[in-house]
Amino acid sequence: MTARRSDTTRAAILAAARERFATDGFERATIRAIAADASIDPAMVMRYYGNKEALFAAAADFDLRLPDLTGVPTGEIGTRLARHFLHRWDTDEALVALLRAAVTKEGAAERMRIIFATQLGALVARHAPAPEEAPVRAGLVATQMLGFALCRYALRLPPVVGLSPDEAVAWLAPTIQRYLTGTPD
Repeated sequence: MTARRSDTTRAAILAAARERFATDGFERATIRAIAADASIDPAMVMRYYGNKEALFAAAADFDLRLPDLTGVPTGEIGTRLARHFLHRWDTDEALVALLRAAVTKEGAAERMRIIFATQLGALVARHAPAPEEAPVRAGLVATQMLGFALCRYALRLPPVVGLSPDEAVAWLAPTIQRYLTGTPD
């Protein structure tokens, strides 16, 4: 019974932390507020996670839910990825919180690097013309998606915020496609 209660408590803490980090950002979120949101004592948060940085790292363990591109024509992969990423940013405030925190916190930046290197890197490796190019190509795709997300969701630059999803995909997809399958000119 204790293991189940422990799992439930951890899940409640992580859910509260993701919501609080998304709403308040890393700096303003507090252990006390997260504990209150989870309806537990702040000491329990510290018991399970040690400190706010460790809690953030656990809460920031994201699955990008990258699509299976098997069977997608090579020339359409950039469009599929651009649309997928735009949807993920639009529907997951916690991902936006991780982006904001990554700008100022090394732990969050490292988490973002790991997420993109492992998840995006594996997808790109399956589609890159040469396997040895996959890390560079994945990094370049990340520059587009993270840069766009920073401008649209964190900095909220009006021209970028004003793009419809179809317009954003139309702008992003050709560059992502080039990074995935093109050659440097």
